[in-house]
Amino acid sequence: MDKNKEQIILPGLYIVSTPIGNMEDMTFRALNILKRSDIILCEDTRRSGKLLSHFKIKKKLMAYHKFNEKRISSEILKILKKNKIISLICDAGTPTISDPGMLLVNQCINEKLNIYPIPGPSAVASAISISGFSDKYLFYGFLPKKENELEKVLKKLFDIDYSIVFFIPAPKINFYLAKFKIFFFDRKVVIAKEMTKIHEEFIRSKTNLIKDLPKNFKGELTVVLSEKIKDKNIKKEINESVKIEIMNMLKKYSHRDVVEFISKKENLPKKIIYNFCLDLKK
Repeated sequence: MDKNKEQIILPGLYIVSTPIGNMEDMTFRALNILKRSDIILCEDTRRSGKLLSHFKIKKKLMAYHKFNEKRISSEILKILKKNKIISLICDAGTPTISDPGMLLVNQCINEKLNIYPIPGPSAVASAISISGFSDKYLFYGFLPKKENELEKVLKKLFDIDYSIVFFIPAPKINFYLAKFKIFFFDRKVVIAKEMTKIHEEFIRSKTNLIKDLPKNFKGELTVVLSEKIKDKNIKKEINESVKIEIMNMLKKYSHRDVVEFISKKENLPKKIIYNFCLDLKK
């Protein structure tokens, strides 16, 4: 790089994106920032140490993760106030996106300290780009682990007519897919496994057709659901399986919620469902 055109790096906090798998996705700008940093904050010093070693960067690493971020944030702010350059990286991808860092960013905002984004690899953008779904999307991140909490969240999301992106631990994928079949019936789905790596794989299906995935899947999956699929052929009758589903739902939810949910899921007129619910009460 021409030294006369070399980027001026001001003191402050730099949010630096790193590869999600393939080291060749590291940007020149990210490397330059990391080389010029006084301290690099990272989730796992051993893992980030391997990344920096690969690019022959020797800088002070400081562990910054969800278990210690509250405790050490004040120390980091003191360092930033001394006009130092601090970079924040995560294990893979863009920091603060379902990773630690948002607490520190907000503290810097409150203290009027400089924050700079260094864009680069993102599992969210990568998965959306190959999905074939609407580019109007909602990124949710990690879903709740407990069934009751999960159902509350999915109940709020099922009516959103955008693509929806989730991060899901591979060992739990079949648990979540079973719920998607209920709340996102007949939407298209893409499951991105090991993106940018040697064994990269994209599984495409519909939520109502997809089969359980192998139990030996490891790591973290990026799952994209399509926008709602429009069906012009509105049904006129409730079939037996849907009647059973309605009866089970009425044990947990109000008539209004059941009518709203089943109408959208099954493409049925609300009046038909409402009348069926009233008949059940008689």
